[in-house]
Amino acid sequence: MVKEAILALMAGIFIGVVFKLIKLPLPAPPVLAGVLGVAGVYIGGKIIEMLFMRVQ
Repeated sequence: MVKEAILALMAGIFIGVVFKLIKLPLPAPPVLAGVLGVAGVYIGGKIIEMLFMRVQ
């Protein structure tokens, strides 16, 4: 899990550098909205996993 997080961070940094070098806007929402959106997707997925685990 830690390896995946480090690789994702490195990929994000790389993409950020590339976008800035070619003078494009960063492909990310504002910081707080982006973090909350990702957290919401994760929590929603976990809720569905828990519901389906209990049904089966």
